[in-house]
Amino acid sequence: MKKLLLVCAVILGFAFTASAQDNEKAEFKFNEEKHDFGKIPQGTPVTTVFEFTNIGKEPLILTEVRPTCGCTIADYTKTPVKSGDKGLIKITYNAAVAAPFNKTIVVTSNAKTPQKYLNIVGEVIAKPATSSSN
Repeated sequence: MKKLLLVCAVILGFAFTASAQDNEKAEFKFNEEKHDFGKIPQGTPVTTVFEFTNIGKEPLILTEVRPTCGCTIADYTKTPVKSGDKGLIKITYNAAVAAPFNKTIVVTSNAKTPQKYLNIVGEVIAKPATSSSN
């Protein structure tokens, strides 16, 4: 019986230690996770910045920010973001094709939630056809 109690106590101790360490990890808090550009003219690239705060205790390190298509470019804070500090993810969409769009950006880091998904949406409006006079 004493062995069973000892084993239970050890297991509970590990469980509490693991959950305490999980609370120490870095974590994102974004100002927004989805940005709507609305209607934008064809051929005019548009940019937005997703700002985040590290609400965890450890420094937050972004290891990859990957758009899911070649029409989107990402730039981001490359240095560790300390607890309470802010970082940026800048997304530029190349509005080459006239059509609605919904693009996802996958953010990989050392955070408690190791992958975050950001979205940009909008509609690219075709430029009016120009007539050439002869």
